[in-house]
Formats: sequence, structure tokens, C-alpha cells
Amino acid sequence: MHFLSPLLEEYISNHSEEEPELLRELTRETHLKVIRPRMLTGHFQGRVLSMLSKITSPRHILEIGTYTGYSAICLAEGLPPDGQLHTIEVNAELSEMQRRYFNKSGYGQQIIQHTGNALEIIPTLNHVFDLVFIDAAKKDYPAFFEAVLHKTRPGSLILSDNVLWTGKVVEPLDPKDAVTRILLDYNTRLKEDKRVETVLLPIRDGLTLSRVITP
Repeated sequence: MHFLSPLLEEYISNHSEEEPELLRELTRETHLKVIRPRMLTGHFQGRVLSMLSKITSPRHILEIGTYTGYSAICLAEGLPPDGQLHTIEVNAELSEMQRRYFNKSGYGQQIIQHTGNALEIIPTLNHVFDLVFIDAAKKDYPAFFEAVLHKTRPGSLILSDNVLWTGKVVEPLDPKDAVTRILLDYNTRLKEDKRVETVLLPIRDGLTLSRVITP
């Protein structure tokens, strides 16, 4: 499902901040070398993530789902000089490519890579996170949310990506489609959870902003 016409999407991009050349380079290499390049954050959403990070001025950021590193670089743009971003990716084959671009970005010393199961890694991180970006296996979104919530403070921001799931959340549910069912339940849960206040934005494939009230 296309939420906006290609013409409107082009207009929006043209009237938003320019995409940095490094991220254009990363996009090209991802399309040439990596399976499912559609998973890239992309220009407009990347600028949204950058802006949210700059607005919140986070000292510690946690990202679940690094892929080739595009969103991590966008989020790192809001870090203070002593800030850190921890990013977790299950696919070890992407680690070298991520690191090359992290180092090129100027945020290499501030971006800490973790490879493996996020639900095992998160409890080992001894930080309170001001900003969290969840963009990994959709079936684990509820577990990711609970794991990260306990690593935040009042006022922290938790972002959840792909929550509209190409429009499947408003289409008749296929009984065999477990992922869509999980996302439907997850979206309802965030709306009703009194520990956070939530707004779902129709950005790309859906981006939920949840502000922590009580960790």
C-alpha cells in the first residue's frame, strides 16, 4: 500500500533537509551488495530520525536493528561530544560495512556495535537510554519494548518502525499472518499502556513515538 503518491513523496523530500552525501553512498552500496535493500531507512525518514535526535539531545541512544548503519548515523547526529550510540544487529556479515561507514561519518568513536540476539544483549548494557529506535524482527517488538523500557527514564523517547506494515494493519487479517497480528496487538498495547504516551506517525511504513512516563 502506498500512503502517498510518488509525486507527493518527491515534494516532501525536496522540501526537507538534503540527504548527506555519505548516506547516499551507503544507499548505493547497500543496493549493490546487500539482500533486501528496501530495509534501508532512506532519505526522508533518516532526516526525521536526525531531527528527533537533535531535538532530544540524547546522551545515550539504543538502536535495535542496525542493518547497514544508515539509521544509526542519522541518530548519531544528535549526540553531544560525550554521547554514545549502542546498536545491535543479529547479522554478523554486515558488521564490517557498518564500521566503515560509521568511521567515515565522524561518529565512529561514539557508535558501539553489538552483534547477536538483542534480547540477550540489552540486559547487559549498563546505561539509561534517552532515545531508543526499534527496527528489527517484528515478532519480537513486544519483548523489545519491555526490555528497553526498563533501560529508560521519564522523558525518554522510544521509536518503533514499520508499525503500519505496508497497510496490512487496516486490511482483512489473514489467519496465517502471525506478524501482522503481533503488530496489531503491539500498536494497541502502546496506545493503552499508561507507562508511555504515544503518537503514530504515517512516515514511510509507520513510525510510532512513545514518550516514557514511568519506566
